[in-house]
Formats: sequence, C-alpha cells, structure tokens
Amino acid sequence: MSNSKPPLRNPGGNKDPLEPVAIPRFTGRDLPPIGRLFIQFTPPLAIAALIVMVLSRPDSVAAVIYDLRTFVTGGFTWLFILYSLFAVAVCAWLAFSKIGARVRLGGPKAKPEYSNFAWYSMLFACGQGIGLIFWSVAQPIMLRDESPVVQGLAGNEAGGGLVWAYFHWGFTAWAMYCVVAVCLAYSHHNLGKTLTFREATVDILPQWARGGAGVVVELLAIMATILGLSTSFAFAAMQFTSGLTSFTGVTSSPGVWLFVIVGLGTAAAVSAFFGISRGMRMISETNSVLSVVLVMAAFVFGPTLFIISNVTQTFGSYFTNFIPMSFWTDAPSTAQPLTSWQESWNGWWTVFIWCWVIAFSPFVAGFIARISRGRTLREFVIGVSIIPSLIVMVWIGVLGSAAIYYDDLTGRGLSAAVNENVASGLFVMLESIPVVGGLLLVVATVLVATYYVTSLDAGTYALADFVSAPKRAGAWFRVVLVASIGAVATVLLTLGGSGVVDTVQTGTIIGAFPFSIVILLMIVNTIRRLLSRDRAIKELEKAVNDPDPSVQLDVESDGEFKARINDDAGSIGYRSRPT
Repeated sequence: MSNSKPPLRNPGGNKDPLEPVAIPRFTGRDLPPIGRLFIQFTPPLAIAALIVMVLSRPDSVAAVIYDLRTFVTGGFTWLFILYSLFAVAVCAWLAFSKIGARVRLGGPKAKPEYSNFAWYSMLFACGQGIGLIFWSVAQPIMLRDESPVVQGLAGNEAGGGLVWAYFHWGFTAWAMYCVVAVCLAYSHHNLGKTLTFREATVDILPQWARGGAGVVVELLAIMATILGLSTSFAFAAMQFTSGLTSFTGVTSSPGVWLFVIVGLGTAAAVSAFFGISRGMRMISETNSVLSVVLVMAAFVFGPTLFIISNVTQTFGSYFTNFIPMSFWTDAPSTAQPLTSWQESWNGWWTVFIWCWVIAFSPFVAGFIARISRGRTLREFVIGVSIIPSLIVMVWIGVLGSAAIYYDDLTGRGLSAAVNENVASGLFVMLESIPVVGGLLLVVATVLVATYYVTSLDAGTYALADFVSAPKRAGAWFRVVLVASIGAVATVLLTLGGSGVVDTVQTGTIIGAFPFSIVILLMIVNTIRRLLSRDRAIKELEKAVNDPDPSVQLDVESDGEFKARINDDAGSIGYRSRPT
C-alpha cells in the first residue's frame, strides 16, 4: 500500500477518527458463481487428466506434442518475432514518452514499498534466476560453433554463442515480461481491478463477450502457471541433484528427487506463509549476494584477462547485431514445409525461448506487478527491463567466457559434458576454477535451490490472485498451492521420469501460442487506457488509492464509476466513463 496518509474526514461528525480503507479500492467485476466454479475446479481436473494421459501413454502424447511443436515452429516463427519486437517497442514508448513519466502506479502520492535493492532482487529471482543457472554455461557452449546472423567476431567465432545468450536472456526477454507486468500493474494499482489477466484484457471486447472470455483467459493463465511451475520444479530437483553429485557423490535417483522436492517445497511453503516482506524479500536478497559472490569469484580466480577481453568484444557484437537478431526469421527455411521442428534453428532456440517467456509471463508478470506499487511507468520499465538485462549480460559474460576458456583448455571436455547432461554444464565449469572451485560448487547448488524457492513463491502469489480474486488469499491457502504444485512435480518426475517432465513442459510452452493472442489483446487494451486517460480517469485513480473512508466510490452496472467526497460542507462528486 501507499505510505501516504492524508487526513481522514469524519462525515458523521463523531470525534473518533475513522479507520482508513484498504487500497487500491476494488472497482472490478467479480465472476458469476458458475464462472468461479469453472476457475476453481477445471484446472485441477484438467491437469489430473493430462498427467494420467502422459503417464499411461507417454509415447503417443509425446508424438502429438512433437507434431504441434513442428506446426507452431513452421508456421508461426514470424509471429513470435513480431511479438517480441512489439514488446520492445511498447517498453521504449513508455520509457521515453510523457505518459511514462507522469503515470505513477498507485496514483500520484504512492510511494515504493521496497528499497531498490530488494525490488531488483525479487525481480531477478522470480524472473530468470533459475534459467540462468541452467543456460549461462550450456547455451554459449552449445552454440559456440553455430551462431547465425552474428558478425564482427572474426577469430573469435566461439563468442557467437555468448552473443545469442545475451539476446535470448537479456533485454528482449525482460521487455516481454515487462510489458505484461505493466498491463497488470496499471489495471490493478490505478484502476482498482483485480490482479488478473481477465480484468486487464476483457474491456477491449464487446460487453456480451466479456464474461465468457474472462473465464477462458483466467483458465489459460492458471493452467500455464501450475504446469510451468510444476515442470520447472521437477527440472530444478534434477539440477539440484546434479549439483549435489558434483561435490558429494550422491547418485541421482527417484528417491533423491523426492527428497529434494520435499525439501524445496517445504522451504517455499515457509516463505509463502511469512509473506513477501519477511519471506520472499529475505531469500531474494540472499540470492543476490550469493550470485555476486559466484560471479566475482569466477572472474577473479578464473581466466580474468580472457573474461575481460571476451566480454568486451561480445558486448560490442551484441549491440551491433541486436537489430538483425531481433528480426531474424530464417526465411529460407520456410520455402518448404517443415517435417520436424528440429530442422529449424529458431525451433531449437528463439521460438523455444520466446514461448518459454510467454508461458511463464502469468506468474512472473503478476508478481512483478504486485511488488511495484509507487513506481512511475518510466521507472518501472527501466527497473524491469534495463537493470536485470545488464545483470544477465554480466552473469552470462563472465561464466560463459570462463566456460569457453576451460572448454578449449580441456580439448572440448566441457562440450562433451554438456552434450551428455545439459544441467551439469555449470558445475563442470566451476570444478575447473582453481582454489575456489569446490566452494563455488556448493554456492551454485544452493543458488539452484533458493532461486527456485523464490520462483515458486512468486508463482504462488500470482496463482492465489488468479484463483481467489477479488478476495485476498490467506497464508495457508498459499501453502496449499505450494503443496499442490510439489505433488504434481513429484508424480511427473518419480513416476514418469525426465522424459515425461520434458513432454509436459514442451506442451506447456506450446500453449504460449494461443496465450500470446491474449497478451496482445491485453497490451492493446492498456495502450487504449493510457491514451484515453483524461481528467476524470486521473481523479478516479486518486479515489481508488485514497484510504480516506469519507470518499465513496461506486461502480454502476454499465461499468461507469461515481466518486463522492462527503464532508461537513456537503458532497462533491464526479463521474467517469468505463475503463
């Protein structure tokens, strides 16, 4: 909530002060009972049915998903490329326009709830922390001999993999998260809507279509969140086990996976129970400190001169090649229909990663929106897209450069390890660092755990909003959600193994295709809202965020709002059109 506390009026003339109301005031539309039943019961039933299908007929389901991935890659690579460019363009507009400077999330008097360090830590932890642990070494190694488009690295072709890693995990990916978070944040903090996709989206549709469309939109968001978190949980358990194996000799097995899932789930449940300020914030700040330790140690004790030189050169190549990479669709590959997505470089990389970002947008953007009250849209865009991108590039630059150095030193030994087990890349590289390699193995393994705990924590908050809005979910409800996601991960991993987890995750990412249409509608609706923001809407934003109980805010059935301020002098009112 805002830290501002305007004096309270007492319209009844009593001497006792009135209690301030919770802000933002709710102005949205609650779902009808049948719609709420659909949202509460359809996702668990659908997910249970999906798991039964995957476990009972894994090969058949995998074949269907394989064909769907080929269809999406072959026919719609251009759509994902244009979507990413649109996200970047909207973020640039918000960062440089007067609207971005003037609109503050939570109204003109709102103050940030968290310090910049805590805010950046939570942004990074819920966004890509666990992904970077996985890919910061694997992608530069896997792409060291195959980096299309990238120019300007004559004599250092291995750096092309780093440049593409900067591109896939840096500014564009964060802009895609940012633009979704802006839509949810403005809708919630300024207009008083619930922190849900349906209320940020359906206003652009005809009145008759909003009810049913809202239910469908929310179901897609809930399904994407549950399946995304569950499969990520399973992969985090495998990677955490890989880290343990690197310095303890523990053998990976279903029993160890189960133990890890229970341990990480318990930590996430405790964090979710204690809330953002005491749970999520503390773990996120710990993540940030350990991440700095890991990167600085790799820089100081690793091949420092090579890292400095390689980072300098690849940074320059990234900025030089940013536009060509952003527009690259590999047009010649569309001359004939794809028989397999594996024939497309974009199918392995850009399309896959952009779909991943879209599929994870519901919980990442939802959590970012929740913790960003009090920031102007310009501050928000810079904080969510620019700052994390720079951190990502430094992280990948240092660890990826060290990986290339040790890969060359060992005659492609690191490449062989990554080809055998992608999750082991970071740990094999850290083992090669003299003096502190063993200690860094422990730090990296801890980071796998804490980064996933914060991701699960963030996802739980977003999922609780999707399911229970407009009511505020309690701490125990969030604990139940953590337990449910852990149960799904356990069933997938211990009964089906990594192949089943990969199948479900790929299916979830393919679901990004229809969900991208929803996000595009939401972005267009938010642009419409911002461009039509007149004096009445500005006054509405103030009323929505005014804790003074003498301010009366009424929502009419046609979507119009009425606000009245009652005091001893009488009643002052205004009306605004639907938003």
